Amino acid sequence: MAHPATDPITTPRSGSALDVAEYFAPQRTSARELPDVSPLVKNLTIGVLEVLAGVRDVDQLARWLGEDAYRALVTRANLSARARSARGVAAVRPAHTILSERLCEPADGVVEAVVIVSGPARTRAVAMRFEGWDGRWRANSVALL
Repeated sequence: MAHPATDPITTPRSGSALDVAEYFAPQRTSARELPDVSPLVKNLTIGVLEVLAGVRDVDQLARWLGEDAYRALVTRANLSARARSARGVAAVRPAHTILSERLCEPADGVVEAVVIVSGPARTRAVAMRFEGWDGRWRANSVALL
C-alpha cells in the first residue's frame, strides 16, 4: 500500500482549475512541428467539392475542419442537397482538376491557401485558412467562390 503522503490519489494537486483547463484545452502547434500542409490542401479541396456535389458525407472531413468551418460546410451541403432535390438531379461525382495552388504563411502555425479548380461547368476558387492545433493542421475557414 502506498504511503498517504506519496499516494497520487490523496496528494493535494498544485494549480487551480484554470491551470487544469488550460492544460487540457486545445494547444497551438508551431509549423515546424507539423507535416507539410500541401497534400491536405489538395485533398480537402477535392473533399469539399465532393461534399457539395452530394457524393461524400461531411463527417468524413470533420477531423480536418474547425467547428465553424464544419458547421458552414454542413449548412452549404444541405442547401446543395435541397437544390438538387428540387431540380430532380441525382448526385454525381465531379471531375475536377487542380489548376494552381497558392500558399502563404502569415504567422507561425498558420497557413492560408487558395486553390483554383477547373470543373466541367466552370472554374472555381477554394480559399482556406489552416492553423496548427494539437499537433495537426485544422481548417478554421473554408470558402468556395
